[in-house]
Amino acid sequence: MDEERFKGIVRETNGPQETSELAFWLGQQAQAGQIYCLDGELGAGKTVFAQGFAAGLGVDEPVNSPTFTIIQQYEKGRLPLYHFDVYRLGSVEEMDEIGYEDYFYGEGVCLVEWSGLIEELLPEDAIQIQIEKNPDKGFDYRKITLYSRQFSGVDRRKE
Repeated sequence: MDEERFKGIVRETNGPQETSELAFWLGQQAQAGQIYCLDGELGAGKTVFAQGFAAGLGVDEPVNSPTFTIIQQYEKGRLPLYHFDVYRLGSVEEMDEIGYEDYFYGEGVCLVEWSGLIEELLPEDAIQIQIEKNPDKGFDYRKITLYSRQFSGVDRRKE
């Protein structure tokens, strides 16, 4: 994949449909072994984004945030999707218990919500997606920034 495409792309959306369409496009571009890190405050639209992303991969089953299960697997798309929500992790060590490396370095695509909580586990080439609200621009306004961690100047690999 040409990582240059993800060097600071900023898109503004004005509703869940537009957010979903951007995520759908990104899901269509996704390749095996990629990790997408999805961050934003509560209510920012991470679940809407995840649903659109999954649809872009060809997942046709309901997609919800796996808050209490930590990971949800979808095998029926173009590529397997491993959807993580690490918000409720008690410690980074719990990711080891889940066997995260099998997912991160497997044949599917990972989408990790609240990835900032496990920064030290993320590989350098993970793609960051930051969703921000701005009430001054409207209830449904979202600013979505995509960038590759390798271009951010921050090495987040586990040492």
